[in-house]
Amino acid sequence: MTAEQDTADTDQNQAPSAPAEFLTKLLHHPLTKIVLPILVTGIALFALHDLSARVSWSDVKSDISETPWRVFFAAIGWTAVSYFSLSFYDIFAVRSVADGKVPSHIAGMAGASGYAVSNFLGFSYVTGTAVRYRIYASLGLDLERVAGVIATSWVAFWMGLTLIFGGLMTLHPQGLSTVIPLNNTSETLIGAVLLCGLLSLFAWLALGARRLAVAGFGFDLPSFRLALLLTLAAIGDLLGVTMTLYVLMPADLAVGFPFFFTIVIAAIALGVLSHAPGGLGVFEATVIAGLGAAGRSDVLAALVLYRLIYTLMPFAIACCGIALVWTIARRRAVGSAATVAYRIVKPIVPIAAAAVTMFAGIILLVSGTLPADNESMRILRAVLPLSLVEASHLIGSITGLLLILISRGLYRKLYRAWVVAMILMGVGFVASLSKGLDVREAVSMVLTIGFLGLFRGAFYRVAGASIFRLNVPWFVSIVALLAAVFWLGLFAYSHVEYQSDLWWDFAWNADASRFLRSSLVVALILAAIALNSLLSQRMPDQRSFEVPQVVHDLAMDSEDTEALICLTGDKQFLIAEDESAFLAYADTGASLISKGEPVGDEEAGKQLIWQLREKADKEGKRCAFYSVSPRYLPTFLDLGLSILKIGEVARADLTGFTLDGKPKKGFRQARNRAEREGYVFEVIAKEDLAPALPELKAVSDLWLANKQGEEKGFSLGGFSEAYLMNFDHAVLRDGESGKIVAFANLFQGAGKSELSLDLMRYDPDSASFIMDALFAEMMLWGAAQGFHWFSLGAAPFSGIENRQLASLWNRIGGFVYEHGEQFYHFEGLRTFKQKFDPVWSPNYLASPGGLAAPRILYEINVLVSGGLRGLSK
Repeated sequence: MTAEQDTADTDQNQAPSAPAEFLTKLLHHPLTKIVLPILVTGIALFALHDLSARVSWSDVKSDISETPWRVFFAAIGWTAVSYFSLSFYDIFAVRSVADGKVPSHIAGMAGASGYAVSNFLGFSYVTGTAVRYRIYASLGLDLERVAGVIATSWVAFWMGLTLIFGGLMTLHPQGLSTVIPLNNTSETLIGAVLLCGLLSLFAWLALGARRLAVAGFGFDLPSFRLALLLTLAAIGDLLGVTMTLYVLMPADLAVGFPFFFTIVIAAIALGVLSHAPGGLGVFEATVIAGLGAAGRSDVLAALVLYRLIYTLMPFAIACCGIALVWTIARRRAVGSAATVAYRIVKPIVPIAAAAVTMFAGIILLVSGTLPADNESMRILRAVLPLSLVEASHLIGSITGLLLILISRGLYRKLYRAWVVAMILMGVGFVASLSKGLDVREAVSMVLTIGFLGLFRGAFYRVAGASIFRLNVPWFVSIVALLAAVFWLGLFAYSHVEYQSDLWWDFAWNADASRFLRSSLVVALILAAIALNSLLSQRMPDQRSFEVPQVVHDLAMDSEDTEALICLTGDKQFLIAEDESAFLAYADTGASLISKGEPVGDEEAGKQLIWQLREKADKEGKRCAFYSVSPRYLPTFLDLGLSILKIGEVARADLTGFTLDGKPKKGFRQARNRAEREGYVFEVIAKEDLAPALPELKAVSDLWLANKQGEEKGFSLGGFSEAYLMNFDHAVLRDGESGKIVAFANLFQGAGKSELSLDLMRYDPDSASFIMDALFAEMMLWGAAQGFHWFSLGAAPFSGIENRQLASLWNRIGGFVYEHGEQFYHFEGLRTFKQKFDPVWSPNYLASPGGLAAPRILYEINVLVSGGLRGLSK
């Protein structure tokens, strides 16, 4: 039986209230995810521009140069405190969730380096969560434990924040009431509630082991001792990040630390919401507005230094460490310590390379925004024509944008992105010298070329998609970043009165004109790339493919009837060199997903599995094997894939099969009634099928119209004459008119090993018992023909153990099976098949682990039903 014939209409849940439903849809609408961050960034930059209107760029540079060295060292020291504390987040979280699985020094290194990279990139597309997930997954932690480590770190952050704010509100330090406008009584009450809540949590944890679980999924909470240590780590982190900026601020800015702490935390929160890398622009605007420091160049200088010390310096150290470990680990003689370190840095090499490339692009964009050095321009004026300098300035800005865009390709390990990035770096090197003789900028391009060259082996994928394609998170982040750079240009040239003539002013000292022209060109290029990305969304390849003769022959010779689904013509094939086996798969644009396992020789099949995995890896796509038996599980494990049970397949023994017995009473009665009313069962051989096809098509069209659905694909066949001509068909005719009222195409395994079917359709206006009668006749016919088994198909999520100690996937599958009846009759389908007392065999999905599995399952749904819309139909 297929999903088509077993799916029934279900009642709908009571709809939520209109306002709640509207708010939910609004928050989850794709436009909201784009508009809200850009709106926050825009408002912040507008406020920042207004707050710094009376400040000149030369004053900011002067204040930076006049900052005492002791202030630099103090800021560096507090930065070290913050990152040292961040490393203990992971050390204590690992002890709580996965004690003994990861050494403490490895956890600390992973946490510190992961945060260093993610703090530089921001919170949109590469966060601390994503970086640390990759690191811990590479060390063998499963999804549930990794999620527990990350969740424990977040709990620690909030415990530390609660303790600090609870203490501040209870003690009423001077200045706090300015930013938290509450009377003393309310402030004390709230502070006491926060502290009592935290103390209650500590007391609860001290009474014994605790576990946080929702719907059966969760993780072990830290013990009292670990919770206390995690809170201390959070306090160190929060104090470190705040004090780094606090010591850089001018001494005459008379604000107390409690007030300053509150402003910084609010600035970080708004920066996260903006999706700009590191909250660039939003953080600065919030701090200046909160401190009431508008028009002060020394405050802007302090914020610039904070970015360099707290964000850029740890990132540079992390990148140098990654490069060092990579170099050592790739030598022939690698010690165990270097091997472990290599396993840690390997997942974040593409992220670090993407960040370095993005930073190089930012340097070029910012350089093209700020005024050129007068002495450098004087030297260039003597050796180069103005037209070359103007062109170099524009090319430098375009190169900067393209480097930022290409960083996503490096993140995806694309070889073409690496090649283009190296070329763009060379262009950037030349442009840096010819547009302003900027030696430091040129040196940074050379260093970036060396950094990327060192990691050449990490970029090996050959994807067919454009390396400049953007998804929504990257687009939002880049727009926010460019907005911040554009504001920097407006700030640098705030003394220049805007006139339309500026656009056409070509002169050696026309820095503002060059800024305007390059900004316009950069915006137009980004808009064109965004439009191209929108219009070229990757969709599953739904072309019809010719089925090679060798595939047809191998499928017909297979004892497993599931092999015959490959003849639908909607899949591509990998064929062994000696033509002894094949593997059918579909390309969704993001994944290569096989339907079933290889057909044919087992050894050749193993090689085809590896070929598909290698093909997907080179194209930067995921690889999965859907609906497979235990036969090739060792090979899938060797590929590093996770094995997920997705249900069971039922096979009824046809040896001596009859319709006797209470469970088959309904089928027996349907068959007897059909005989009494004159219906005739017949099997039409495929050689004689052509004359009956128009009649079958009419029945199929009526069936589809009644279901209000569409033809399926991938794992289910649709009505196609070329496809159906491969099979014999079981039909039920009206005895009086001879008209076909129901039919099914028969899948027959070689050597009469197994009988099954794909399409089973009927005239909706015919008697209600027709389908049961046809099904009973087919099974009796199969038994009479000597077939051993009748495949009843799969029961999704059947047989999955939903226990506390089971894997996260098993508990999700068990939960869906138990509570998803309103969407699909999971239990009813198994009960129906159980009537034939079948033998149940496990059905698996082999796919990348972690969060990739749900994505793979969604893509399979798209291949089969066309997505959620098709599934609902």
